[in-house]
Amino acid sequence: MTPTIFLGAYIIDILVGDPRWFSHPVAIIGRWTRFIEGKIRAHTTRASEKKGGIILWFSIVIPTFFITYGITEVSFSLGALCGMITTALLASLTLATRSLYEESRVVIDALTRGDMEAARKGLSMIVGRDTANLNEGEILRAVIETVSENLSDGIVAPMFYLAVGGVPLAMTYKAVNTLDSMVGYKDAKYMDIGCFSAKMDDILNWIPARITGFIIVIASFILRLNWRDSWRIMRRDGRNHTSPNSGIPEAAVAGALGVQLGGKTSYFGKVTQKPTIGDKIKKTDKEDVKKTWVIMFTSSLLMAVLCTVILWVIQR
Repeated sequence: MTPTIFLGAYIIDILVGDPRWFSHPVAIIGRWTRFIEGKIRAHTTRASEKKGGIILWFSIVIPTFFITYGITEVSFSLGALCGMITTALLASLTLATRSLYEESRVVIDALTRGDMEAARKGLSMIVGRDTANLNEGEILRAVIETVSENLSDGIVAPMFYLAVGGVPLAMTYKAVNTLDSMVGYKDAKYMDIGCFSAKMDDILNWIPARITGFIIVIASFILRLNWRDSWRIMRRDGRNHTSPNSGIPEAAVAGALGVQLGGKTSYFGKVTQKPTIGDKIKKTDKEDVKKTWVIMFTSSLLMAVLCTVILWVIQR
């Protein structure tokens, strides 16, 4: 991964995002996951589902790495320019800055119009919680939480793995993250078969989540938000989450905005009282979501600059 290709991928993601007409690699990984999951469930007992989950993970992750590696190698064999363009395009598909903004913007636009049903429907496309009965405050909280969490999962972590191991490793990370999103639930259906996928996602996100937290604090300072509380709340409440990683960026954003995240949340019809993150200094409003977007874009730029500089220094 060269600095030029990295920057090209970042710019493509910001300007273009994920084209609707193109079959995104994550969608392909998702279909392959469901196919393999079905085969494993058909040939395993409930007692052996944990072993089946390990087979599922390797059946998705290993092919993803080698297929991506093969595509990049073939593209460079056709010429340097072809290789650079192909690699930049593939790299851009591992990033989700623009798509995260656009998908969350749908929800806020619906709230602005006063269309609660459209807002709930739009929210259901980007979160795993039940959305049918959420009020405006709960919807806003959910948007801030998912943008904050995905700032790590969908932006900083892929950039980290692009810098460390190029497109093959970044796409492999996306496969790991997709597996966690699809089978990493702690319910009766996925508790066993999704256990390994959830653990591996936690491991691969440990470093990126903490990098994200620090970058959010720096972005808050640049944007003249409450960076001191961003740092304080991140350290205090970063572990107030079922995930060892998701609470870090959520807490950093909550502190910067002066809002409280977490609390009562419903998943699959079951209400869960999640630990709270942040101090409720003010009531959450639409402006807080807009500030979260600005934090997201600023943080993505800071991470892009950091990775580009590191790649440039290493490859000098």
